[in-house]
Amino acid sequence: MRKRLSKEEYVAGVLEGNRMILSRAITLIESQLDTDKALAREVLETLLPHTGNSVRLGITGVPGVGKSTFIETFGKHLTNQGKKIAVLAIDPSSQISKGSILGDKTRMEELSRDLLAYIRPSPAGISLGGVTHKTRETMLLCEAAGFEVIIIETVGVGQSETFVHGMVDFFLLLMLAGAGDELQGIKKGIMEMADLVAITKSDSGNELQARQAKVSYENALHLFPASGSGWYPKVLTCSAVTQTGIDDIWKTILSHRELLQQNGYFFNNRKQQNLAWMHDFIKQTLEERFYQNPQIQQELSSVESAVTEGQKLPIKAALELLRLFEKSIHS
Repeated sequence: MRKRLSKEEYVAGVLEGNRMILSRAITLIESQLDTDKALAREVLETLLPHTGNSVRLGITGVPGVGKSTFIETFGKHLTNQGKKIAVLAIDPSSQISKGSILGDKTRMEELSRDLLAYIRPSPAGISLGGVTHKTRETMLLCEAAGFEVIIIETVGVGQSETFVHGMVDFFLLLMLAGAGDELQGIKKGIMEMADLVAITKSDSGNELQARQAKVSYENALHLFPASGSGWYPKVLTCSAVTQTGIDDIWKTILSHRELLQQNGYFFNNRKQQNLAWMHDFIKQTLEERFYQNPQIQQELSSVESAVTEGQKLPIKAALELLRLFEKSIHS
């Protein structure tokens, strides 16, 4: 059994960039033990002044877009410039598969061997909100460990995009050429969140189709209302195989950061994200305590049965359970 580390050992190890201690610190914040939760909060609180200095980048894309290949090529482009990067993968399905650490590192084999890169899948939680709560904390730990670019990758296109958008500075949407078909398969809300749409696999005779897709996406983006940041979403083409367009994407991310820092939106957005994090945690904690309450657990089954049999209005049932919860707290 490994020796339990103190708060001071965790803090010192993370600040030194010690990978072993960073990984143990992330495991600590994933723990469901009350003693570990308390220690994790102390560690994060102490490390907080050393966070917030990274480029926080969210990346998503339609199935088959080559997201892992892109992230590996993009990540290598940054590490070749001497930048330290961390890749955090949010996978809601990991609640079923119990995580995919091996899968994440296998599909980014070259990047996983890079001494300037760190790859970590997000832990499974009781809900997607629980997953992203831990991802935020993991992001802070990686920033304190000196990582300059944090890439938060979503698996698939769905609800997780909204959560990721709420914790990053820049949201990159990867798409394939053949815009007519692809636009049908992606939600409007995800397109609206994108700061940049990158059309991948723009090589091997696919260049013309990619350029046509670029025009289609640019036209589609013009239909959306302007965001309050002053930034207008861009569309670029790229190839992870030939590495064309990769540097243009990085330069676009830096241009976006510079503009938003100049007009003050960048800092205000991070403040609002912190507030949202606080409120999300309150909701998550209240929900956990509600369902873990002994009196609720005792009554829940019979109340659910009454609702499913049509004997009780769902709203009335919910209010009864909430009153019981409040009464149990004050008793």
